[in-house]
Amino acid sequence: MLDLLIDKIKSNRANWEEFKDLLRESEIPSKTILLNEGEIATRVYFIKKGCLREWFNKDGKDITFQFFFEGQPIASLDSFINNQPSKFTIESIEPSTLFSLSKDNFEQLYRFYPEFKEGFQEFIFQRFTNYSQLFLSRIKDTPQERYEELLKNHPEIIKRVPQHYIASYLGITPISLSRIRNRK
Repeated sequence: MLDLLIDKIKSNRANWEEFKDLLRESEIPSKTILLNEGEIATRVYFIKKGCLREWFNKDGKDITFQFFFEGQPIASLDSFINNQPSKFTIESIEPSTLFSLSKDNFEQLYRFYPEFKEGFQEFIFQRFTNYSQLFLSRIKDTPQERYEELLKNHPEIIKRVPQHYIASYLGITPISLSRIRNRK
């Protein structure tokens, strides 16, 4: 999403000069917390390189519910938009390179660049679809079926994410995941 937006904005040199100063690029190591559960989100991140996850604490247990990779934005949208405490933590899984926008800069881009607004709305719709699929899968599919769906539709997760996070994402223990993988 960000790459397409940058390419469109770069075509207008004046717009690009203004836009590029709004983005902050940073490199972070793995296991870097960008937002803690309970904090109010003040930034939206765009992943140039790396992998991040969203997770929450349930009775002392770390529950992963989403992974993000190159080209994807990530934020606690409810917190960012409504100034409410975040319901989850955002953390890097791999060393990552990110662009970020403050809330003021995000709102400026959202108002003045239709491409940005359209791209971000597309992201929100895709995220809603992902959450719906995950919710339905947890209700109707067995752990084996959830794992097979992950292999088929999201092989990047299997290749890049530690097994204990995948198990948490699937709603099973690492031992159960190991058993499922060994049945193959």
